[in-house]
Amino acid sequence: MILVNGVAIDTVPASDRGLAYGDGVFRTLVVRDGQLRSWHRQFGKLAFDAHALGIPCPEETLLREEARQVAGGERSCAVKIVVTRGSGPRGYASPAPVRPMRTVSRSPLPQHPAEWIERGITARVCALRLGWQPALAGVKHLNRLENVLARAEWDDPGIAEGLLLDYAGNVIGGTMSNVFVVEGERITTPDLSQCGIAGVTRDRVMDGARRHGVARAVERIALERLLAAQEVMLVNTLIGVWQVRRLDGRAWGPGTVTAQVRRWLDEDGD
Repeated sequence: MILVNGVAIDTVPASDRGLAYGDGVFRTLVVRDGQLRSWHRQFGKLAFDAHALGIPCPEETLLREEARQVAGGERSCAVKIVVTRGSGPRGYASPAPVRPMRTVSRSPLPQHPAEWIERGITARVCALRLGWQPALAGVKHLNRLENVLARAEWDDPGIAEGLLLDYAGNVIGGTMSNVFVVEGERITTPDLSQCGIAGVTRDRVMDGARRHGVARAVERIALERLLAAQEVMLVNTLIGVWQVRRLDGRAWGPGTVTAQVRRWLDEDGD
């Protein structure tokens, strides 16, 4: 099911700036046991990102009701919310007034091999390098061409994810995930002040570390540092937590911290 500005249709205007320029933001939510998970976190991120682009964010109650309507009583599914700047005349200048367009859609949850949770995954380092743009850093905007091109670098079904570096050689994240490394008694996630997406599950993991008294940090992480870490984890809303077991010739054993982080998210229930 798809709602466009509250109407059950599956088309958008050709003049929409999200289509023309990627001028919008989005969030993907998971429905489990018939409930929208992490709603307040997800809406907070959506509203923050919309504000960063100068797009008025629709009311929370309206979006939540539309998300529930789209979920349609499904026990488990994914719900995607897209907010664009709406339609406008040709050219980059923002229309005045801005009339945002919202799209809420449902899709099945992705089906990944069970062993990716149970035994970990194989990943690769992508050749594409992310450019720096602090004004968009952390924002889940619609222009995801870097991720599209990076994901096109492989078609081996045994490789679950690709890691993205910036031009300085820092690990930023996966094509669809955030990254954590385990070093001693501390977990660290990459600094996203120059580029990358700050996901909700990344925040949940950091909050879980705080609640359980585990040291946590946000720092720049070079690829060499990641390869030397005790464990490497990838997280997002739909996959939960995957441990990287193989990456460019490096292999890791089963990770105790990865299992612990998975329990934090289960206990959180958010």
